[in-house]
Amino acid sequence: MIFSETLLSDRTQKLRQDFPILQRVLPNGRPLVYLDNAASSQKPESVIQTMDDYYRRYNANVHRGVHTLSEEATEAFEIAREKVAKFIHAPSARQIIFTRGATESINLVAYTWGRANLGPGDEVLITEMEHHANIVPWQIMKEQLGFTLRYVPITNHGLLDLDELPEVLTERTKLFCFMHASNVVGTINPVQELVAAARAVGAKVLIDGAQSVPHMPIDVQALDADFYVFSGHKMCGPTGIGVLYGKRELLEAMPPFMGGGDMIREVKLSGSKWNSVPFKFEAGTPAIAEAIGLGAAVDYLQQVGMEWIHEHEREITRYAYARMAEVEGLRILGPKPEQRGGLIAFTLNGIHPHDVSAILDRSGVAVRAGHHCAQPLHDRLGIHASARASFYLYNTREEVDVLVDALHKAQDVFSL
Repeated sequence: MIFSETLLSDRTQKLRQDFPILQRVLPNGRPLVYLDNAASSQKPESVIQTMDDYYRRYNANVHRGVHTLSEEATEAFEIAREKVAKFIHAPSARQIIFTRGATESINLVAYTWGRANLGPGDEVLITEMEHHANIVPWQIMKEQLGFTLRYVPITNHGLLDLDELPEVLTERTKLFCFMHASNVVGTINPVQELVAAARAVGAKVLIDGAQSVPHMPIDVQALDADFYVFSGHKMCGPTGIGVLYGKRELLEAMPPFMGGGDMIREVKLSGSKWNSVPFKFEAGTPAIAEAIGLGAAVDYLQQVGMEWIHEHEREITRYAYARMAEVEGLRILGPKPEQRGGLIAFTLNGIHPHDVSAILDRSGVAVRAGHHCAQPLHDRLGIHASARASFYLYNTREEVDVLVDALHKAQDVFSL
């Protein structure tokens, strides 16, 4: 689907009215220019009102009560699960497990599927561009289970070095974990090619979709993902809620992640029997309001249209890439716009990214600074940290212009 730049701009201005925080003027008198969406997105009024309505009208625990409020809460909670399933084209809502976020989802797989399936002689393959959430759990399990952890290297342009894939993806590989889109260099990885390579050696696949589900249409069946994880707070939803999608036969075979209420079918002093999927993995009182809020976020994104969002971000990213390239001494990390999602990480004239971010904040521009939970990737690129501007459905060309003007000001400040 093709959208004109005028159509993209006009609709974006209307969508901005749905986000109360975007109307904010900061204490320094500057309008907020929010470009930290890869860390967490803003929330539309519909999501805020939906969560407020839960707390005001039918706040109760789910699944275990037979009174009116509990039944209403349970219905809303499970409808949210169905919405998420349809959003990513999962075969069944029973394959949607609510977690606290993508990080917990990966840890769930590592501690359950990993413990049951990995040991000495086995290998887990990840990539050099991964978020710490897809590195550290496997390092922990490696020490406990004795398998080997290997890495797909990246090129100087921030792309996976697929020429090296046959060297690290072998018949010993039991699981291949990789991000759909990088939270630093922005690279959109060739998922179907990577999955096909994993299948050729009999490996399972876990895909980190934290930077893809909010930004483009996702079909987990078409991707043939064994596991797919993402977080609610990056997709117009609340914090504290995330999703693990898994193939049904894998989830059924996996042991529980945590023990407690709701994940059991029967408890005796002599032992317990587990509940069915997905409840087997959702011990205790879940994040009820957050799950319902995530369902409202899915409604909002579908109303806007994921194809539209993806094209809008592509247009903004192309424009930002061109404008930021005009700034002397600015180094953009990662590939050209055609191969990246809606974010640009950069360094500027040897100025520490924290200082860059502080100067940009004076102009009302909110960007991220640091290693973005990807220290190995920064090590590979020969830097300790970077600044990152990340875009979403409500960002405009005019905000990019404010960013670029602020970057020039940062240069002026540090050239004195």
